[in-house]
Amino acid sequence: METIDNASHSAHEAVDKIANAANQAAEAIGEKEAQLKNAEQQLLENCRGYVRDNPVTSLGIAIAGGFLLSRLLSGCPSDRK
Repeated sequence: METIDNASHSAHEAVDKIANAANQAAEAIGEKEAQLKNAEQQLLENCRGYVRDNPVTSLGIAIAGGFLLSRLLSGCPSDRK
């Protein structure tokens, strides 16, 4: 009977350790999520500021990016058979 009690006690300790580790991991992920959201907001604000300060350059970048993206996604007509 003592062996069963020891095994049960060890199993409960293992489960408690795993639950504690999972809880700590969840907290760490939550903190990283908040950091990433803050970084995203800062980057978005920086982009908005750049567009506000440099509208012509921003428009040129957008046109060039759209052109390159359309070329990459559509492929060259000579490649089609």
